[in-house]
Amino acid sequence: MKTIKRISAALLAIGISVTIVGCDKGSDSSYKESVSVPTADEIEAIPDGAEKTLDWCSYYDLNPSANSGEKYTNVSLFEDKGGKINYINCGGSANKYNKLSELILANTPPDLFAYEQKMTFPAGVIKERFQSVDSVVDFDSPLWSDVKETAEQFTLNGKHYVAPISFGTLVTLTYDTSVIENEGLEDPYELYKEGKWDWNTFYDIMKQYKANAGNGEERYGINGWYHAFIFQSTGQTIIKKDPKTGKYINNIKNPDLERAADFLYKLTKEGLDNSAWIGDASGALNGNTLFYAMGPWASTGGAHTPKDGTVWGVVPVPRDPNSDTQYTTLDIGAYMWVKGSTKKDAVKCWYECSKLAATADEYKEISKKKFFVDNPNWTEEAYQVTYEDVISDQFTRVIDPGYGISTLLSDDDAATNITKEAVIPYLYSSVRKFDDSGTQMTWTQLREKYSATIDSELKEFNSSLDNFIKNDK
Repeated sequence: MKTIKRISAALLAIGISVTIVGCDKGSDSSYKESVSVPTADEIEAIPDGAEKTLDWCSYYDLNPSANSGEKYTNVSLFEDKGGKINYINCGGSANKYNKLSELILANTPPDLFAYEQKMTFPAGVIKERFQSVDSVVDFDSPLWSDVKETAEQFTLNGKHYVAPISFGTLVTLTYDTSVIENEGLEDPYELYKEGKWDWNTFYDIMKQYKANAGNGEERYGINGWYHAFIFQSTGQTIIKKDPKTGKYINNIKNPDLERAADFLYKLTKEGLDNSAWIGDASGALNGNTLFYAMGPWASTGGAHTPKDGTVWGVVPVPRDPNSDTQYTTLDIGAYMWVKGSTKKDAVKCWYECSKLAATADEYKEISKKKFFVDNPNWTEEAYQVTYEDVISDQFTRVIDPGYGISTLLSDDDAATNITKEAVIPYLYSSVRKFDDSGTQMTWTQLREKYSATIDSELKEFNSSLDNFIKNDK
């Protein structure tokens, strides 16, 4: 993906641009849960005498560009409280952790760093890059209580390190409603509303669509990025945290993961999975592919949004038929508090301004109106699934620690294999791949090949975790 697509969608959601002049401030929070939250007037300004400028280390600026005339809602609120964001360019996505470590070692730590699924937690905490947020966030307060349960999944030694500010949808399945109708297929959205949208109905629709192909016509059921989410729809992940010991354990032999792998293997083996890279929904749906699985960026705005006369349906990743629970993995928008930063009052204010921008109804409504201006051919139903249902409490959130354990297991930027994937993300998509002889790889083969590597990395990580806890005061 291009660099901009790697920026947290949830962080971008917090900071949808708004006009600097006037009071029309908005935010695409993508956040449904209705909670009693403070107003902007109730957020305390940064006290006089406290440091008010926060250094933000990243590869993208939170401040508006010189010729933009727009700024993010949370930045606007923060400035109203006396704050300012100073951008430190870390030199690119792949270099961000190296730059952060250099600044910390030089005793010139920045204050803020973006939470990202890969390597931020728990590895970043163990490497002494980040500090606990418990002194600036009260998870029992009205502003934060709605994310308390999720925040509990980001604890070490009883301390919280991530304060989730917003949630964004990582993937949905988009389809052309006219194709469904013309092919005589069941409407996936109707199946979803009836509680029948699972792996089985998903497979049956794709199988029928492929079978309907005319002579010489090649059809596919799905294209895009969805494999990890099928695994995680079981509620299981390759690496788990043991709630009793606090250690991280290898879960690769879990039978639910094997069922998911077998299902995905079948999709590739039967020619339902189109593995080619297609950059947006239009390209996939106009190319004899029924479903396109990707984040909302690939079906909204500019050239990606549906054209006049086109109606797209949207459904979540199908549910595991063996479970009554609908699991989802979300993009979490959050700002890590960097180790060594002492600007407690300003950090607290920034967190609260950002959370308010992501939660308050006034900003959400402005965001929704702006969305439909930019995407006039989207339906209300598609918007609800993408930006409301998937992040609501009708779905159970799965946090996958495997993306944040070690360079070998978790860091794609450091991967040396041909696909540039670290071990954990590689395993999630591997049953669609083939070995050098052209044979599709099975989960049994992959499990046997990588299980010892996972065990070795976890042994080293858990040893570092023990040392961290011993020295954690």
